[in-house]
Amino acid sequence: MPESVPWSVADLGDQTGRTFVVTGASSGLGVSITRHLAARGGRVVMAVRDTAKGDLVRARIRADHPKADLDVRHLDLLDLDTTRRLADGLRADGTGVDVLVNNGGIGAVPHRLSPQGVESQLATNHLGHFALTGRLLDRLAAGHDPAVVTVASGLYRLGRLDPADLAAERGYSPGRAYATSKLANVLFALELDRRLRAAGSPVRSLVAHPGMTKTDLDRNAPPLARLVASTLGLVLRRPVDEAVTPILYAATEPAAPTGRHIGPGRPPRAARPTFETLTGAATDPGLAARLWARSVALTGVDLPGRASPYLP
Repeated sequence: MPESVPWSVADLGDQTGRTFVVTGASSGLGVSITRHLAARGGRVVMAVRDTAKGDLVRARIRADHPKADLDVRHLDLLDLDTTRRLADGLRADGTGVDVLVNNGGIGAVPHRLSPQGVESQLATNHLGHFALTGRLLDRLAAGHDPAVVTVASGLYRLGRLDPADLAAERGYSPGRAYATSKLANVLFALELDRRLRAAGSPVRSLVAHPGMTKTDLDRNAPPLARLVASTLGLVLRRPVDEAVTPILYAATEPAAPTGRHIGPGRPPRAARPTFETLTGAATDPGLAARLWARSVALTGVDLPGRASPYLP
């Protein structure tokens, strides 16, 4: 059995004085993450694609927590230019960043390519976060207990990633493409951890997942897939406010381990941070290094750290 700790959202400590950047903060997990952090005194930069929707979410949170320090900013992870504008804006404002939560994402969408020619789920869920992380790393290095938390999924096990072919144009499957983007999330988080430790950086890279969750991420999936998911969800899906437990733990607890997939444990037990051992392609450092090199080439953003010994 994976190791777990008796920690719940109720154990989230005072976050006064800390600044969190949360991507995808206007829906699903992002709303809950933002609300809990703000309720504990943290400042949250809500990085969202639709700023009008972000403003509405901010107003709802402030209705319950009038002192919530929430800053809505534009970020479209499919548009790499917005990662630069967000980072430049924070730098110009003198805004420090203690924790980046790479949470935003899309799932089960029809085939579409990003401006860089990358399948849209992989481009949004991985490539946009890769670029944003690189652009914010200097802000994070000056933070208090700084961390990058990348939100993945147990579906990473079903992903099939070829860094030389990121367009996924042959035999496209929305579900498989989503799983591949989650595999990329895990590979990125682990490679970032290796590089940060090798460079002696104070920033930690963690990877967490919420398990099956009651969100609308699969709203674009085919009807049969939605039916299967909703049927399984009657037993396996947790409410969002419970599912964010491992993500909040990773973002706020210095004891949270790197190199593990921090999940909520198995239902129907209440969610508690559970340290799962990663398996399969996610543990291939050569694959991680090749994905890293392709991500650098596509984004023009590199992150500090020693060159990988696994590249040819």
